[in-house]
Amino acid sequence: MATSLGSNTYNRQNWEDATKEKYGKECKICARPFTVFRWCPGTRMRFKKTEVCQTCSKMKNVCQTCLLDLEYGLPIQVRDTGLTVKDDIPRSDVNKEYYTQNMEREIANSDGTRPVGQLGKAPSSSDMLLKLARTTPYYKRNRPHICSFWVKGECKRGEECPYRHEKPTDPDDPLADQNIKDRYYGINDPVADKLLKRASTMPRLDPPEDKSISTLYIGGLGDTVTDGDLKGHFYQFGEIRTITIVQRQQCAFIQFATRQAAEMAAEKSFNKLIINGRRLTVKWGRSQAARGKDGKEGVSEMGTILDPVPGLPGALPPPPPLDEDAPANYFNLDPSSSPAIMNIAIPPPPGINPPPPGYGPPMFHPLGPMAPPVPTPMTMRPPGTIHYPSQDPQRMGAHSAHGSRHTE
Repeated sequence: MATSLGSNTYNRQNWEDATKEKYGKECKICARPFTVFRWCPGTRMRFKKTEVCQTCSKMKNVCQTCLLDLEYGLPIQVRDTGLTVKDDIPRSDVNKEYYTQNMEREIANSDGTRPVGQLGKAPSSSDMLLKLARTTPYYKRNRPHICSFWVKGECKRGEECPYRHEKPTDPDDPLADQNIKDRYYGINDPVADKLLKRASTMPRLDPPEDKSISTLYIGGLGDTVTDGDLKGHFYQFGEIRTITIVQRQQCAFIQFATRQAAEMAAEKSFNKLIINGRRLTVKWGRSQAARGKDGKEGVSEMGTILDPVPGLPGALPPPPPLDEDAPANYFNLDPSSSPAIMNIAIPPPPGINPPPPGYGPPMFHPLGPMAPPVPTPMTMRPPGTIHYPSQDPQRMGAHSAHGSRHTE
């Protein structure tokens, strides 16, 4: 049956006495003997122990074991870069001992809630550190080391081996070369270099050059974010002049009374604004001059410039002016061509004999200067003209008078 740390048989004092060794080793920074704590963080984990003394850890506000910052969980080089702090600790033995004694005196006179030295005079927070800060535990640093016998193929323990049976890290990888002193002094730390490169590629919101712009664009409101929610968050940065919500586009425009308040709101809210469980987009608004200048390319209803859609063709040319006197040419035919080109007869369907020669339009018309004249279609021939014997009224038994009336 497990017992709690506060029980009589296994209290905190007994646990500390079981895990510590008074003046067990010397500090890896100041080389003075200190009390070493050694414990196992969990099942199938390697034993951890303190590496530096309490004085050295308080001077840098870092953990005694992993030497990461206690507030952000970042290396010292990243923290000092974000806070623009340069705290050079002496390296020689005499100067280091003198500096350590002065820091111990300052620590004893403080309440223990604030860092000492140059770090205590630095700003309280940094936007870059807040974005890079580790908020969840990182248990991989507690894993056992890689079994060197397994790498050589000589480990015979199998699953009972307390070390990891994994491929070792590439020796050319910068993360494979780490040491405690470089991390503590904040120089040549490969983990810090990796995090600083990540910070340099993170998106940021630069204020526009036009100082008259004091409006922020808030996107992705949805149906849950209201006018009161926006006002409740942004009023802390300064006086708000107007808040305009465009429900159709699910966005809002917040205009501050001063440019300083708008810059502070953009810095504190960019890429980390969450209201009612929704992550909102924060951008700078556009000036009226920019809207009017770029309005021809595409402007939304609120005056913001719309990005062009890739892949679409350019603007079509205007149609030619219409001339009322010119004939309508719907088929784009050449006006100088002969109309005989279009008077090509369609051959009769199979099974029907063509008309006798001379009594019907030819199958095609030669397009030459000596070509015979094209006969006039039936609908445009003058009345009275007979082409076929069956159309002769006298042959059908009619009188000449009827024929004369027929031909009139």
